[in-house]
This record gives sequence, C-alpha cells and structure tokens, in this order.
Amino acid sequence: QLRLAESGGGLVQTGGSLRLSCAIPRGWLDHYAIGWFRQAPGRGREAISCISALGETTHYRDSVKDRFAVSRDKAKNTVSLQMNNVESDDTGIYYCGASPRTCDSHPAGNNYWGQGTQVTVSA
Repeated sequence: QLRLAESGGGLVQTGGSLRLSCAIPRGWLDHYAIGWFRQAPGRGREAISCISALGETTHYRDSVKDRFAVSRDKAKNTVSLQMNNVESDDTGIYYCGASPRTCDSHPAGNNYWGQGTQVTVSA
C-alpha cells in the first residue's frame, strides 16, 4: 500500500550531495521502522539504510557507510536520507518503506511504501 511519499530526488554530479525526504503519516514514527531502498535499472529493490521505530538504531549498506546518513524529525513526520559524495552506483529509484518496529532489509517485510523518487548521478 502506498502510504508514504518520497521527495528530493534529481540529477546530481559525482561527488555532490542530495537530501531525500519521506513523509510519514502522523504517529507512525513510534511504531514503524523506516527504510530506504534503491532500485537500479535491471535490478531488484535493495536496502540502503534504515532507522528503527523511536530512532534507537540505524543501519547502512556497506557501500554507503560514511557517505549517507538517515535521520528522523518527529515534529515534521519525516525521515530523511542525506546523501554525500555520491557515486554513479547510487543511481536508481529510491523508495521508503515501513516495517513494524524493527528494520527489515527484505522488501517483503515492509508493509507500506511510497511511489519512489529518481536519483541520477552523472559523471
């Protein structure tokens, strides 16, 4: 089900920065972990980062550690993904997904999704 809404995608040069945002229904952040997933052309949806319900823990894919940072703003009901020093392999459609309380890196474990936002990294 589409209950989330991503924004902030676009075209960025290699080495640049981009900030994605995921709008969450009010009250959900205390009950759902929010994950960021990427789907590159010809590939399945893969987990990039996640923040658990209540913001207790965060997780990152090895390839984005030290470059990406996930955060949440309870007042604004949003979860953001700050992408720094982007690389060509970061290109893809980025989705946010919600799973009950703890992060689930498997797309099937996320009950709700957004429509996705395109990120394209150019040389």
